[in-house]
Amino acid sequence: MRLTILTLVIFSATLSAQWFSKPKPVVLNLMPIPQHIELKSGAFRVTDDFSLGVTGRTHNRIYGGADRFLQRLSGRTGLFFTQGFLNEKTTPTEGKLIIRVQRPGEVKLGEDESYELTISRKGIVLEAHTDLGALHGLETLLQLLSVDGEGYYFPAIQINDHPQYPWRGLLIDVCRHWHPMDVIKRNLDGMAAVKLNVLHFHLSEDQGFRVESKIFPELTEKGSDGNYFTQTQIREIIQYADDRGIRVVPEFDMPGHTTALLTARPDLASAPGPYDIERKFGVFDPTIDPTQESTYAFMEKFWGEMAALFPDEYMHIGGDENNGKQWDANPRIQAFKDSMDLADNHALQRYFNTRVLEILTKNGKKMMGWDEIFQPDLPKNIVIQSWRGRKALIDAARQGYQGILSNGYYIDLCYPTSDHYLNFPIAPDADLTPDERARILGGEATMWAELVTPETIDSRIWPRTAAIAERFWSAPEVNDVDDMYRRLERVSVQLEELGLTHEKNYPMMLRRLTNHQDITALQTLVDVLEPVKGYTRHRYATYTSHSPLTHVVDAARPDAVVAREFRNLVDAYLENPVEGVTQTAIIQRLIRWESNHARLKTTIAGSPVLKEVESLSADLSHASTVGRDALAYLALCEAPDSSWTEVSHQVLEAAKQPHAAVEIIVVSAIEKLVNAAERVKS
Repeated sequence: MRLTILTLVIFSATLSAQWFSKPKPVVLNLMPIPQHIELKSGAFRVTDDFSLGVTGRTHNRIYGGADRFLQRLSGRTGLFFTQGFLNEKTTPTEGKLIIRVQRPGEVKLGEDESYELTISRKGIVLEAHTDLGALHGLETLLQLLSVDGEGYYFPAIQINDHPQYPWRGLLIDVCRHWHPMDVIKRNLDGMAAVKLNVLHFHLSEDQGFRVESKIFPELTEKGSDGNYFTQTQIREIIQYADDRGIRVVPEFDMPGHTTALLTARPDLASAPGPYDIERKFGVFDPTIDPTQESTYAFMEKFWGEMAALFPDEYMHIGGDENNGKQWDANPRIQAFKDSMDLADNHALQRYFNTRVLEILTKNGKKMMGWDEIFQPDLPKNIVIQSWRGRKALIDAARQGYQGILSNGYYIDLCYPTSDHYLNFPIAPDADLTPDERARILGGEATMWAELVTPETIDSRIWPRTAAIAERFWSAPEVNDVDDMYRRLERVSVQLEELGLTHEKNYPMMLRRLTNHQDITALQTLVDVLEPVKGYTRHRYATYTSHSPLTHVVDAARPDAVVAREFRNLVDAYLENPVEGVTQTAIIQRLIRWESNHARLKTTIAGSPVLKEVESLSADLSHASTVGRDALAYLALCEAPDSSWTEVSHQVLEAAKQPHAAVEIIVVSAIEKLVNAAERVKS
């Protein structure tokens, strides 16, 4: 059978008993789902004599990727492979896995990333036009690794695969909170594992300027608190990314979001200094003066230096959230606007963008920026990054401009994975011509760093970004949310082998929160909590770059697995109430939550930082009692009296209220039980 949409639970009654003790379902846990899959009978068994060979026009990139593949396969299986370190001189052309590459790929927009993977009982063949495609094929192969009573194996399969979109990115902001080299490298490894291919590196902000300039060393001397990447480190990151087929697109935000830059160069500002690094978060007034020629003399040198440092053809100028207050208050700037017949600040910023574009073009670069840079008279080779929404992206595409979507992929806002997963760069029903569709290049998940540290950033990026990566790679028809979550759970654990900390840091943070007491009671609560969504968290405290991000809200994870599983149980029970196993599972969870508050109070007594969630713990207990009562009424087919109904809704309304910037995520499911009980006829 040939599939363009994979249900991923593929039943194959023809699998040979030679390979399995009995016919069994083949469960695939691929993410992203490939474009075309044909499952065959049989399997390739992985033993300690496994080896690989590489043929074709090669490059160091494929040998490094093959070596990492072999090490990860050995780590997962525990097998002692005899094949050693792989490079061009030591790697044979034959093996149990043969990688055939036609040519080295260029890490640039639009490069061929396709591959074909064939697994049979005799061996594995991975073919690709470029080594970039071969790297993707190796990640798919690792995800196919399966196990049964006889050991490890790869199921026999034929895969023909290519990305849906050429631009599949992750933005990492290292400015609001500093994130050093190890954070970037481990996330590059995670990106490669799910076939993302652009690191959008947000490197300047009000809170920090994060790249060494040898021409203007004062930018980091005064604007970084000593936390920045040297140019040597930047080259190391670029090479590390290139080895994994990932582009690095730098962003230096201007003319707004420039406080850190202006601490070093107040002469470029639109209002007199001095300036200090901003410690709070938001939109601030300091803005570059676009009317003085000295600004562009600086830009010529600065962008020229950065263009030589970053090899990608695109450079991001930001361009967002300029409130214009300094421009409005400066008589000289207003006089300039009048003399140039510039109607408003938008026109003045267009003038600034045009001057910067000329500098970038002279340095062989193409300009990229947020929605605000879009003006119909700009050249058609710029790229618009839309944070405002799909409509802005479509409007630009219809006017001939390329763009990518980030609206709906703001992973720092802690929305559930399903929201991101069902957010399409191009909606399936979009009324666009083929040319207009081609101008929408893909999208980027955005990890803004106001509320994350190196300890917590991975928990906000992963595993949800793996599902976003599938949206960028796989066909739009791949949209089964339940199956996405099933596969995501497996992929999340696999990402840990790359050094990502989204799973392992959770119990560690709970241990600290309990003051090194037993974490069981706290975890029972936090497992059903999520951070408040959107920008709501800023209502609970005034955060600065020095605020502690070590509270329960920082340990709580978006899209809590335990809470989602409970909601699914309730839905299944209400659809089929006679299914006793489901009812028992619901009761067990409600009893656990109901009794947990008494245990947690003991923990809180030894750790005052937990006092802020004590009321939530009590609310969960009370809501669970209501849920158990509702189940009892449903089991007896007995309608509750009005007084119980009134009190129950009061309890649930109280439990819905967030505290300490977290909320109980199982209340909605308990409310469904109550509503169902109310509908029982006496």
